Amino acid sequence: MRLAIRIATQPRASSSISQLNPNFSLSQSNSRSQFNGSLFSWNQLKPHSTKCNFPKLRHKWKQYQGINHWEGLLDPLDDNLRREILRYGHFVDATYSSFDFDPSSLTYAMCVHSKNSLFNHCGLTNYGYRLTKFLHVTYGIHVPSWINKIYKWSCIRSSWIGYVAICQNKKEINRLGRRDVVIAFRGTITWLEWLENLRASLTHLPGHVVAKDGVAPMVQKGFLSLYTSKTTKHASLQEMVREEIGRVIQTYTNEPLSLTLTGHSLGAALAMLSAYDITATFKNAPMVTVVSFGGPRVGNESFRKQLEQSGIKILRIVNSDDVVTKVPGLVVNMDDVASNKDVHEGFWSRWLHKHVEDTQLVYVDIGQELRLSSKDLSYLNKGDVAMCHDLKTYLHLVKNYVSSSCHCKHKTSTPFNHKFGSPVGFNNKI
Repeated sequence: MRLAIRIATQPRASSSISQLNPNFSLSQSNSRSQFNGSLFSWNQLKPHSTKCNFPKLRHKWKQYQGINHWEGLLDPLDDNLRREILRYGHFVDATYSSFDFDPSSLTYAMCVHSKNSLFNHCGLTNYGYRLTKFLHVTYGIHVPSWINKIYKWSCIRSSWIGYVAICQNKKEINRLGRRDVVIAFRGTITWLEWLENLRASLTHLPGHVVAKDGVAPMVQKGFLSLYTSKTTKHASLQEMVREEIGRVIQTYTNEPLSLTLTGHSLGAALAMLSAYDITATFKNAPMVTVVSFGGPRVGNESFRKQLEQSGIKILRIVNSDDVVTKVPGLVVNMDDVASNKDVHEGFWSRWLHKHVEDTQLVYVDIGQELRLSSKDLSYLNKGDVAMCHDLKTYLHLVKNYVSSSCHCKHKTSTPFNHKFGSPVGFNNKI
């Protein structure tokens, strides 16, 4: 048989921010030990409170938001686009550094900062954005009552997942060429989120008609559950996003506006679902762009077509050594099936493909891909699964990536090299 099928489910291996063990802490993660031992290099990635020397995008802002699918900007990687990717990565990192990981805390799974102070604590005040709304995710999966009684801390129905922020600084708006709205999501942390991740079968998007080819748009069951689930006390993430974006569109209807959704891991999946929901809900929605880091697969081919027809631009940043970007579901290589001239093998290949589709596990990769590799940095290429998935790994790779023919600017064997923190064309104040 020449039909190639790859089977995968959401891995149990932790991302840099996942917590299956209540006593787990970031400092205990093996995947982060090398970064913790080289704070100089990570601090060079983080923004400082002083003014940043970002490039003026102005009339070219739509190109950098993907209007032409980033044609000519990814290979080699344009330095202005690099800065924008890292800037959005900093917004995502703030969701991790502001999350309360301590199960014994009264604010466990909530944000440790107020809306007015979060950017100050995370060093993002110089970006010119104002945080306007906190976002929470509610779990649709139910656990046995006896677990709820024993582990009350682990069975909370809702947790903080991210925020909405609007650019308010006039100089920054002028630099960007429009008023930008950022929606940032963190990745998997609580164990109920992990259980939702493991619900890897595809399910229909509610309220959507079947496409012309007879296949309806479908998405991962657990991701959709996290996006739409609610309780009597907690609104769904979908409702919160719709409410805030509706207010934003109405407020800034007479000026250039962009919506940039960004997230890491699970957050990348939720960003994609949110982006599609926004364009489906608001016919007057501005340009919508998704910048995802280490995102898993989200839906089927019909869902991908729906996203494209909606005009959503998706930049999917992938570490080729990151297993999370290869899950969940099945990927069927139909090129071999189409080119198979053997009648007997061709019959069985087509029969197997049809039955694979019936399993509701056939996913596709969605968006324009910027492919990186941990192997390009010697102090990362021996890392474990978690390090390959770590958001900080992604930001290091983006900062050093050049092109498909020259993957890395600095192939130094040590993260302490001063060049690592200051790539060509980059201001150290970023």
